[in-house]
Amino acid sequence: MDTQNSLALISSNVDLPLVSDYQVARYNAAKLTRRDFDKDFVFGSATSAYQVEGAYAEDGKGLSNWDAFSLRKPGKIADGSNGCVAIDQYHLYKDDIQTMKKVGGRLSAGINKEGLKYYSDLIDALLAEGIEPYVTLFHWDVPQCLEEEYGGFLSTLIVKDFLEYVELCFWEFGDRVKYWITLNEPWTFTNHGYIQAIFPPCHGSTAPDPIGTPILQHRCGGKSGEVASKGDAGTEPYIVAHNLILAHAAAVDLYRKQFQVSQGGKIGVTNVSKWFEALNDNQDDKDAANRAVDFMLGWFVAPIVTGDYPPIMRQLIDDRLPKFSPEQEKLVKGSYDFLGINYYTTNYATYTPNPSGTNPSYYADQLATFSTERDGMPIGPKGGSDWMYIVPYGIYKLLVHIKKTYSDPLIYITENGVDEINDKSKTISEARIDDMRVKYHQDHLYYIKKAIDNDGVNVKAYFIWSLFDNYEWAEGYTVRFGIFYIDFEKGHLARYPKSSAIWWKNFLAPSRLLRARKRQVEETEDIVDISVKRLRSGQGYN
Repeated sequence: MDTQNSLALISSNVDLPLVSDYQVARYNAAKLTRRDFDKDFVFGSATSAYQVEGAYAEDGKGLSNWDAFSLRKPGKIADGSNGCVAIDQYHLYKDDIQTMKKVGGRLSAGINKEGLKYYSDLIDALLAEGIEPYVTLFHWDVPQCLEEEYGGFLSTLIVKDFLEYVELCFWEFGDRVKYWITLNEPWTFTNHGYIQAIFPPCHGSTAPDPIGTPILQHRCGGKSGEVASKGDAGTEPYIVAHNLILAHAAAVDLYRKQFQVSQGGKIGVTNVSKWFEALNDNQDDKDAANRAVDFMLGWFVAPIVTGDYPPIMRQLIDDRLPKFSPEQEKLVKGSYDFLGINYYTTNYATYTPNPSGTNPSYYADQLATFSTERDGMPIGPKGGSDWMYIVPYGIYKLLVHIKKTYSDPLIYITENGVDEINDKSKTISEARIDDMRVKYHQDHLYYIKKAIDNDGVNVKAYFIWSLFDNYEWAEGYTVRFGIFYIDFEKGHLARYPKSSAIWWKNFLAPSRLLRARKRQVEETEDIVDISVKRLRSGQGYN
């Protein structure tokens, strides 16, 4: 129903409150289904290897940086946990694929030589069920041996090793994998590992987080309240980012020269970005918000579109920002078939000049500080993590900005989701009621469709984060992002659909008539639909 008809619903002789733009948008968002998007629009759900696989020491697997980080220093994880078992998808992937078949999705995973058979079987099983895998080659888990040998992404040596790794992937799986993502969220890897000292290798400083992850403060400092200061926060982040971009570009170049023509796939990179709003209605804060977008999104997108970093970064960082050689610029520019975008939230930005004597750092370089409140009012409803505020219009503004600034690229929304706190006092039945998550996805899909219809943004895919509750990095198992509930407490890691999984399945269904015809069969097929039936009737599992 369009806006005009929606407004007509309140027309009468009775005095009623004027309907707001938000109410109209909310009404229309709740009505959206898969049929409102083009036939070639892809929908799915996402996971990542370390967060779901487990089996950390099986079948010859070597340690990753995250294995070493969580096992050697559990105090750096919010609940002291690790991903050694996670949700055990290494052993349960066949069951999980049957679950995915019921609601739609994709797996995003990295590989090692000892795991070739596992990933080959996983890809085959996905394809056998009609599920197209979109494969991420790097989702933050660096081989620990490379961290110890030469410092991982602090060294240009990583580019050669990364290239050997992705070449193996292209050879082994490229006949079946048609969508490759070189890197997932290089900003997060750089920011959390080399600026805020939250992720391995814990370089940078855990001084008050300017963007909002206070739950993780002091984690890398060892003792409570101790501040980490390893590394140089004014140079290392830019070196790491530079090497990530070069590794990405080298992988794309290899794929295009040796594999793309014969295998017929596409390759791109996924970046995360918040949207930033000016805290105050003045030019200084508007400029600060623009800088924040350039320092987060533009840091990694501008080079692959234009061949260099955003001009404002060149101006403010000066010679601490690495330069691309002419050969590197040629390699980097245009190194994408699509841009993956992960969006979760929006922040306020305000202009903040640096006091005299301030040490150079990524956040000081931006001349801005960030917040989630204006005049005591939060920017949006709160999610589970301290940084998570629900601001659906931010994805619309971000998409329009990308179209206008970066040559109207093909965009896949590769992650979008919201978490809730893992409240152990709730029964499974209670925890599976996640209407907030349903509303989150409905509202974001509404704004994505608005960007497509009103502004011509070329968005062709939307993946929810996440299919399952899983190991959420430094937050451990303290929050839940999944549309499927994982029972971590009883040890069997059973999967149960939440309200959002039922909504997602219905959203993706071809028609209500078809859903009605299938309902009787579906409700007796498997745990997914049996759980749906019990959820609707209020029956529990405890």
